[in-house]
Amino acid sequence: MKATSPHGRSELLRPDGSPVRVLVVDDESALADLLSMALRYEGWEVRTAGNGAEALRITRELRPDAVLLDIMLPDMDGLTLLGRVRNELPEVPVLFLTAKDAVEDRIAGLTAGGDDYVTKPFSLEEVVARLRGLLRRSGAAAARSESLLTVGDLVLDEDSHEVSRAGQEIHLTATEFELLRYLMRNPRRVLSKAQILDRVWSYDFGGQANVVELYISYLRRKIDAGRSPMIHTRRGAGYLIKPGE
Repeated sequence: MKATSPHGRSELLRPDGSPVRVLVVDDESALADLLSMALRYEGWEVRTAGNGAEALRITRELRPDAVLLDIMLPDMDGLTLLGRVRNELPEVPVLFLTAKDAVEDRIAGLTAGGDDYVTKPFSLEEVVARLRGLLRRSGAAAARSESLLTVGDLVLDEDSHEVSRAGQEIHLTATEFELLRYLMRNPRRVLSKAQILDRVWSYDFGGQANVVELYISYLRRKIDAGRSPMIHTRRGAGYLIKPGE
């Protein structure tokens, strides 16, 4: 059996096999919490800091593999903090968060040694993708070779795009596969229609939540037909997948 994260997702790992460690530094607590939640869904260990002094303390404790750093902080600017973090961890990759129109900040950040930047407002998917790229390039983490997601007797191979239940092969369209993969990466977790639209369709359907209902029905016919149901509806909340009873 190939391994997956506690959330059912294959993830980047440190060389010793433990979860990637990321420090999020932003004085906007709501934004820091949102970023932390997205990174924890990747199976990563995440700590947050609201100012430079706290960030330095956590850097010494956590020894993060990557730092997500707002360039504007209440007690010191991000460039100063970058220099102090690099004194502790010279090779740690740093992804800057900058204001949309602050071109000079982006240039200064990269010149000072930042590895990359994203501009506000940004998508959580973009932040995760940028961090994944930095972690791979730095050698701080590597992707697991195993690609199986397993929920009960349902198995999905992310590399070969093969799906089976109780050993019986199930043929899915590309969109059905992406929807099932998202559900299986988050077993027992209720996913709203908005979350599914964002992850599977990237809002291409302009909020038409009925497309989610349609594709859930397609999956049920292929996954649950004649078997104990695995895909469940939580009225007013969304959908989840869990092992059949």
